[in-house]
Amino acid sequence: MRINICGVEIDKYSFAEVTSQIVNHAISRSQPEYVVTPNAMHILTLQKDAYFREIYRQAFLVVPDGVSLLWAAKFLQTPLNGRVNGTDLFEKLCAVAAEKGLKIFLLGGRPGAADQAKQKLKARHPNLLIVGTYCPPYGFENQPEELAAINSNIKAASPDILFVGLGAPKQEKWIAQNYQELEVPISIGIGVSFELVADMVTRAPIWMQKSGLEWLFRLIVEPSRLWKRYILGNPTFIWLVLKQRFQTLMLN
Repeated sequence: MRINICGVEIDKYSFAEVTSQIVNHAISRSQPEYVVTPNAMHILTLQKDAYFREIYRQAFLVVPDGVSLLWAAKFLQTPLNGRVNGTDLFEKLCAVAAEKGLKIFLLGGRPGAADQAKQKLKARHPNLLIVGTYCPPYGFENQPEELAAINSNIKAASPDILFVGLGAPKQEKWIAQNYQELEVPISIGIGVSFELVADMVTRAPIWMQKSGLEWLFRLIVEPSRLWKRYILGNPTFIWLVLKQRFQTLMLN
């Protein structure tokens, strides 16, 4: 079952249910699928990007990465079953992959992030099969030879789960354009998760994550990169949610 937040359909599954569905699909090696992890900024981008919306519509799972989505769902009286944070999901799936013998590939991140994340994850899970990492150069999406080389590397490695850290909506658009050809059972866009796991970017304390203040911590850590996203984006998201609630009340 999915619920509607500002015109975007979000799955109601818990973190454990999402993990289980992804792992089961990866083990079955059935037709390739992909997972998207929306937050408030994704919701705003989806309002004006029809192609991005179509990618979301066809996703295997659409899971709530941002606490703001949980608040919005509760306010709209269609509560979700908890947060499915992209970085937490990445780490949990790697832990399960190590137990189940699933192969993973890390694509994206800033230079060195995927390799450092691999080292950290292998230290925690010695049995983890990371069959490849690759950091494409800036502007790779406009370089046919580079795009072909990426696909060739991934297909040769034949992972069960592909984690893509290119930032939204670039990572989702790349996945949508390539997942069928790659034939990887599950592809997931996870933003800056490689950097967070590699300790290249400091993650907010647990209390800030749970209280919905992770955005504020990230804004303090990277103000020049994120000020527009949060200072301008958050009020716009709140307005969209208020508008949806008002429209629902009017219909009832």
